[in-house]
Amino acid sequence: MSSKTILPGATIGIIGGGQLGRMMALAAKAKGFRIAVLEPAADSPCGQVADIEVIGAYDDREAITKLAAVSDVITYEFENIDAETLRWICEQAYVPQGPQLLAITQDRIKEKAAICQAGVEVAPYEVIESVEDLFVKINTIGYPAVLKTARGGYDGKGQLVIKTEQDLEKGEALLEHGACVLEKWIRFEKEISVIVTRSLDGETAIFPVGENIHVENILHQTIVPARISTGLQLRAVEKAKQIADSLGLVGTLAVEMFVTEDGTIYINELAPRPHNSGHYSIEGCVTSQFEQHVLAICNWPLGSTELLKPSVMVNLLGEHLEELFAEIPALTDWKIHLYGKKEAKIKRKMGHVTLLRDSVEEALAEVNESSIWGAVKEKIGG
Repeated sequence: MSSKTILPGATIGIIGGGQLGRMMALAAKAKGFRIAVLEPAADSPCGQVADIEVIGAYDDREAITKLAAVSDVITYEFENIDAETLRWICEQAYVPQGPQLLAITQDRIKEKAAICQAGVEVAPYEVIESVEDLFVKINTIGYPAVLKTARGGYDGKGQLVIKTEQDLEKGEALLEHGACVLEKWIRFEKEISVIVTRSLDGETAIFPVGENIHVENILHQTIVPARISTGLQLRAVEKAKQIADSLGLVGTLAVEMFVTEDGTIYINELAPRPHNSGHYSIEGCVTSQFEQHVLAICNWPLGSTELLKPSVMVNLLGEHLEELFAEIPALTDWKIHLYGKKEAKIKRKMGHVTLLRDSVEEALAEVNESSIWGAVKEKIGG
């Protein structure tokens, strides 16, 4: 792929109008870029801050042609774009990320094979194409296990935990959507993530390792630095770099990992874009994940990922907003981000807050003193 530098005044086209696109757009506009966004509905979170809104489905080639016509470079904010459509876009416009990584990360079967090819461990797994497959291959994987659709699914959707033989029949519903992967259930001590950005010429920058707390399969908190040993942090960073290099990454990749009690690291999932667990970087690092992504796709030198202060990011779901608004007059140095979504639905990500304090313990204590996440604290024992 030819590398060309995209200069201020140019237009960055973003496929997808959600909060990741919004924060990417804000970082780009600070550098003098214009923003065009493709999204099926008007007034999306990204559309609210964009210069040009192209309304159309992600596979609407007429709409994509309009986006390409007004954009000097195109990127995407999520991976739910059909890979064939992205290949077609790459022929019409400048898309430095290319279509290959998206095609790999859209399919868990391809993704796991690519991670293994990079020389990094995933949980033991089998490809499942039928219920009969499931009954046979569970004997290799053992109980408990997790059946996941190969394509689609996020925040725990498209997954089935199999604890006993009686659960196997339930897998038929997932298999109706196509092939699945059956993974061994990993008893992990920590969930961590590493966000890596790589430019067209291979310059690589890696953000500090984040420790992630999930509640009901939705990210609740990211704690940075992760409360793991320095040795584990270094190994996690090295594994993320191995994957980025092996895949020929351009742009941003989030690598989600499990850490077991004995210090083994397994790669769980990849996301070829800025990630929820990297939101802390907006205030917590010299360069945010969104600015870094813009630098990479525009072929500028990457920025420093130095952590300025221990940080805790907490997601705001629809059910948290009322308490947040009530507490705002008393909140000091809380970095509050709201995404501009019209309807505050239960479990819907509406925003996040980040606290920068002298220690993560101090930040966590302050979060726990708040009534905003009262119901969540009961579930995680806070």
